[in-house]
Amino acid sequence: MPIPQLPDKHESPAIFEPIDHLDYFRSMGMAPDGPPPQAVIFCYQRSLLNHILATEQPPTVPCVVGRLYPLPSTDGAIAVASGFGIGAPAAAMQIELLIAMGVARFLTIGTAGGIAPQLQIGDLSICTGAYRDEGVSHHYLADPAPSVAPDLGLTARFAAALGADVAQGPTWTTDAAFRETRAEIAHYQKLGVLSVEMEAAALFAICQVRRVAIGGGFVISDVLSSPTWNPQFRAEAIAEGLVRLFTAAKMALI
Repeated sequence: MPIPQLPDKHESPAIFEPIDHLDYFRSMGMAPDGPPPQAVIFCYQRSLLNHILATEQPPTVPCVVGRLYPLPSTDGAIAVASGFGIGAPAAAMQIELLIAMGVARFLTIGTAGGIAPQLQIGDLSICTGAYRDEGVSHHYLADPAPSVAPDLGLTARFAAALGADVAQGPTWTTDAAFRETRAEIAHYQKLGVLSVEMEAAALFAICQVRRVAIGGGFVISDVLSSPTWNPQFRAEAIAEGLVRLFTAAKMALI
């Protein structure tokens, strides 16, 4: 069964656009209408958000879905988006509304499962592409290519900010975290995939269509390349890796 099921969908305009959705909530006082930040960092993990709240003490701006936290250390030029949920559909709605507000640069950072045998708990990776095993990207891109790339320039700046010790490679984006199989792990290992997560392909596709820049990076929170699944979501190395990603993201976006 193809996605989308209507084969000529990409030739038709949407009934309503993100700006219409944003204007509706602005009319009810439920969305910001001031100048937008220049760039936004997507934050999914509460431990990282707690670190940001403690170290930056940013104001909280309600944003239809989730919240924005303009960073005082950047004079509000960079904000963190959080509290909007996880997975491709949730992240897609958030980024569409932010683009409609006028944001033009994004970095998505979070945890991912390790597929490449060399990656262990706490290791970092820069995302150079995302295999499209979710649904959202197929509603945006008519191109049947199996993967979608981030912005090369922003990715290079993010990689430079992180340093030479960080792995670079593609990720596998899936909607079904509880349906990751050994056969799929072997398949994506052969393709040189480093990790598996739930948002990157959707975000990259949307940004390609909307002509804005995005990059991404992950810390390995669980290992799927070993004979048995090894989850370490609460390990100190994960929290430290997220902070390192956040610090580098700010440097890359300034």
